[in-house]
Amino acid sequence: MRLLVVEDDPLLRPSLQEGLQEERYATDSAADGAEGLAMALEVDYDAIVLDGMLPEIDGWEFLRRLRQAKTTPVLMLTARDAVPDRVRGLDAGADDYLTKPFDFDELLARLRALIRRNHGQAGNRVELGRVTLDLAARTLNQAGEVVALTPREYALVEYLALHRGVVISRTELYEHLFDESDDTLSNLLDVHVSNVRKKLGADFITTRRGHGYSIE
Repeated sequence: MRLLVVEDDPLLRPSLQEGLQEERYATDSAADGAEGLAMALEVDYDAIVLDGMLPEIDGWEFLRRLRQAKTTPVLMLTARDAVPDRVRGLDAGADDYLTKPFDFDELLARLRALIRRNHGQAGNRVELGRVTLDLAARTLNQAGEVVALTPREYALVEYLALHRGVVISRTELYEHLFDESDDTLSNLLDVHVSNVRKKLGADFITTRRGHGYSIE
């Protein structure tokens, strides 16, 4: 899954980005509302963490413009904790609201819930035959045994699992699995697909020639 953090605090922004990357999320960041909005309109992020008080364009105007074009889940993150501010953020189009200071584990749980609901997934467990995906723990079991996956391998399986039965193009997979710092012009995707098949079986991921990949 690919996230966008829009936060002007020079200490919090890299800390958030690093923490999310450690949790296996491909994560981009922007330091002001104008830059963040341009990125959010260009890339189909799985969720956005949005500060309210931003230079150039504040969080509420960001939401207003974003909602004219996209339904990307947005978690608003701001020090303004008065009820009218929370109402304003939610009415502007935010899907959830978290006030600073915050607990990082709570932020992660809220992001997981936003992403899960956006894909029509009610619970944290996805059953794929003998394979079970735990979206909360971000782990995978096969026949009751934990299978060790790299962050990118897990992200690949998670994205295809949440779109089970749908053929996902290579372009879409690149957009959701890799952030702007990754080299997406190489054969990285093919390598990850091959490694997952070695661990979970050759038929776990289906290739549709000229179209993309799917989990049936």
